[in-house]
Amino acid sequence: MASLPSLPLAFMGLGPTELIVILIILLVLFGGSKLPGLAKGLGQSIKEFKKASKEEQEAEKPAVVAEAPKKEAAATAAKPPAAS
Repeated sequence: MASLPSLPLAFMGLGPTELIVILIILLVLFGGSKLPGLAKGLGQSIKEFKKASKEEQEAEKPAVVAEAPKKEAAATAAKPPAAS
């Protein structure tokens, strides 16, 4: 029977024991009723950040594409005609 590769349980260098301790501390500090709201807010923040970074990348693309024809036109204008 082939075994599946083990998934790494470490997240940013933290082992499972450290993650459990952090989750327990969060539960004690914020309580069980506020944790879902905090997780939802964190998820929305990450989603908004990814959306903004994607829009930023798309905004930079046309500027780079617009510069390329200018460079090509300047390069072809600077070349002397080929002698036959």
